[in-house]
Amino acid sequence: MYITWTDVFTILRKIADITLVWLIFYFILKNIKNNVKLSLIFKGLIFIIILKVISEWAKFITVGYLLDYIIQWGPVALIVIFQPEIRTILEQLGRNQLLGRHKVLTVDERERMVYELVNAIDYLRKERIGALIVIERDVSLGNYIDKAKKLYADLSSDLLIAIFYEGNPLHDGGVIIQGDRITCAGAVFPTSSSPKLNRRLGTRHRAALGLAEETDAICIVVSEETGRVSIALKGEMLYNLTLDDVRMMLIDELKPKQDIEYDEDEDVNEEEIYEEDK
Repeated sequence: MYITWTDVFTILRKIADITLVWLIFYFILKNIKNNVKLSLIFKGLIFIIILKVISEWAKFITVGYLLDYIIQWGPVALIVIFQPEIRTILEQLGRNQLLGRHKVLTVDERERMVYELVNAIDYLRKERIGALIVIERDVSLGNYIDKAKKLYADLSSDLLIAIFYEGNPLHDGGVIIQGDRITCAGAVFPTSSSPKLNRRLGTRHRAALGLAEETDAICIVVSEETGRVSIALKGEMLYNLTLDDVRMMLIDELKPKQDIEYDEDEDVNEEEIYEEDK
C-alpha cells in the first residue's frame, strides 16, 4: 500500500484541526480559571451535564424533562444574565499575551522591585496614606492603562509615595506596574459586589477585589483609615498583612512560571537583602 501526497495532506489537516480545537479550549479554560465568576458558571454547566447523565441512566422522567428545558433555553438565559462576564472573557481573550508575562524579571530585578514596593508600603501604612498598587501578570491590563495617566517610569518607593500623597490629583486612582516599571497612575477598576467583602471597607478594597476576580493581577491595598495592608489575589482578599507577609507573597507570586533552579549562593544573597530591609 502506497501513501500518496493527498493522504499526507489529509493527515496533516486533521492534526492541525485537532490542535486548533485544543488551543481554543486551552485559552478558554485559562481565562475561566482567572475569572472567579466565569469559573462558577463553568462549574454550574458541568453540574447540569452530570445531572442530565444521571437522570438518563436512572430514568428520572420529571428531572429529565426539566433538564431538557434548561438545556434548550439555557444558552439564551446565560447570554442575557451573564452578559458582563461573557464580555469580560472575550475581552481577555483579545488582550491576553500569548507568551505570558511581557517581561520575565531576573532575580536582581525582582529583588529590587520587592524592595521598593515594601519600602513604599511601609511608609504609606505608617502615615495612613491610602493606596492601590496593581501588578500586571499574564492577563493584560491594557484596557485600564489606556484610560489612565501614562507614566512609564522606573519603579521606586519615592515615586509611589509621591503619587499617593493626598495633594496629588492622581492619589485616588490605582497604579499599574508592568514588569519593573510604573506604567500609569489614576487607573479606575471595576468594584466587586461580593457579599463576603466587609461592608466597612472602602472603594479601594472593592476595586482591588473586583480586578482580582477578573484577572490574575496582584492588587495591594493600603487602608487610609487604619493603615492596614491587604492583598487581593485570585478572587480573594487577604486582610491585615505584615510587611513580611507582603514580601514573601510578592517573592512567590512574581516568580516565573517555569521552574528555574538557582544555586545556593543566589538564594543566600536574596535572603540577606530582604533581612536588611526589616
